[in-house]
Amino acid sequence: MTAPALRVTGLQKRFGGVLAVDDVSLDLAEGELHAVIGPNGAGKTTLFNLITGELTPDSGSIHLFGQEITKTPSRQRPHLGMARTYQIITLFARDTIIHNVLLALLGLSKARWNPIANIKHQGHLVEHARAALDRVGLAHIAERPLSQTSYGERRRVEIAMALAQNPKVLLLDEPFAGLSIDERRDVHKCLMAIPRDVTIVMIEHNMDVALEFAERITLLHFGEVIVEGNRAEVVDNPRTREVYLGH
Repeated sequence: MTAPALRVTGLQKRFGGVLAVDDVSLDLAEGELHAVIGPNGAGKTTLFNLITGELTPDSGSIHLFGQEITKTPSRQRPHLGMARTYQIITLFARDTIIHNVLLALLGLSKARWNPIANIKHQGHLVEHARAALDRVGLAHIAERPLSQTSYGERRRVEIAMALAQNPKVLLLDEPFAGLSIDERRDVHKCLMAIPRDVTIVMIEHNMDVALEFAERITLLHFGEVIVEGNRAEVVDNPRTREVYLGH
């Protein structure tokens, strides 16, 4: 039997007296499009930070394609096939678009150990970075300073940085947040063009966005899994209406 692409079992994380993630378990098949939804404060980003190793769980385990990575440092997880984006965009505004992508690639390259290497002269990295930008429709402005781009373009740059690492599991933290209708369409087009052998987990608080994207959905509330299932099962569950509508 094939191991899930990502298996989370009984994850728990407490901050003082606040139980931010409460016994969360997830099983994601290879190629699955999965959304984790819930109101602000539901524990969505904390769950992501546990999965990517930026936080250490108080209990529980994380397996990536059958390999336990619960205690694997976050810097090593991209080498195992995991990449992510962030809710708050973390880019270098004074650098060009392509230089931002090159920096993401450098972390996976042996060139990172060479303090005098000029990454702009690493032909294979530059080619890989341009290919990633082409996937998100930004190759034509690769040399543009990031400070001269729109918010939606910056979102796509961050996705390109993650895709450049050739992830097997891609975690997206609210990639549609703050976007206009047109920008949202562009980002959605980028995500749907990702090959289906990549497992994607997306945090989203807007249920309509999650329903348009995901095949399966997990609803978190106060750090706990309240509902999980396909689109229809989540929409029809009375607990979903209780969380989102208050009745």
